[in-house]
Amino acid sequence: MILTADRDGERLDAAVARLAPGLSRSAAQKLIEEGAVTRNGRPARKNDRLAAGDTLAVELPEARPVEIAEQDIPLDVVYEDGDVIVVNKPKGLVVHPAAGHPDGTLVNALLHHCGGSLSGINGEIRPGIVHRIDKDTSGLIIAAKNDAAHRALAAQLKDHSLARTYECIVCGSVREDSGTIDAPIGRSPADRKKMAVTEKNSRPAVTHWEVVARYPGYTHLRCRLETGRTHQIRVHLAWRNHPILGDAVYGHKKPELGQTSQCLHARELTFVHPRTGERMTVSCELPAYFREVLEKLAERTQAGSSL
Repeated sequence: MILTADRDGERLDAAVARLAPGLSRSAAQKLIEEGAVTRNGRPARKNDRLAAGDTLAVELPEARPVEIAEQDIPLDVVYEDGDVIVVNKPKGLVVHPAAGHPDGTLVNALLHHCGGSLSGINGEIRPGIVHRIDKDTSGLIIAAKNDAAHRALAAQLKDHSLARTYECIVCGSVREDSGTIDAPIGRSPADRKKMAVTEKNSRPAVTHWEVVARYPGYTHLRCRLETGRTHQIRVHLAWRNHPILGDAVYGHKKPELGQTSQCLHARELTFVHPRTGERMTVSCELPAYFREVLEKLAERTQAGSSL
């Protein structure tokens, strides 16, 4: 793959990750360390500063077969064709195998459903997965069935044209009707297992939000991600003193309204189809646990108004 640097002074690893669809910053650094990236025909280091017009040659590794079992786990498929599949993931389902979750994941289910036909871009150990949502977040996630689709969707994720809209219930009364949270997110200096709004070793993060409905002590929000940092919505809303209901990691430690995990649902995805070029929007209904909370809040509101 041949890339052309377009920014003076940008680090090599950052440029490769930005310009090469499907490559994360860490993946770009690994390729550079392995000698798979050259600058103007010469070996380069990850922290080299580029000049606009520099030619970067990136040798991508062959995709390796993955040793992940196909498992017949029921899937709620919202959209599917020969290139992409969009699934409504239930709360509690892990997206991909990792330490502590070797199987029983969305990837295991997708491999079974798609007959092994998922992208394996750059030797990825999470076949087909273009983006992630947390185990205890429900809702839509898109996966690619081939490398071309994966690269196209990854490029959209990078330039923010793949739009993701969530709904959540937060603690407290949000006064404004809408707004934007523009605050960088990185590893928490106090707890490396958590993310936080911080200037240190962070990346830009932008969340747009609007109020759907207000209830005594709680607010129903719709959030649109402009960027996609780990735990972004959860961290941003907690930072604004409106943690998501049930989020014991970033919010209140004691369960409220029967919720022991975050009340957060990925409701809508908009993307350009990698083959047809058509702009598509896929959506799903709110899950039962979310509707039950709204019913409880509506009953509280009605009871309060009758006093």
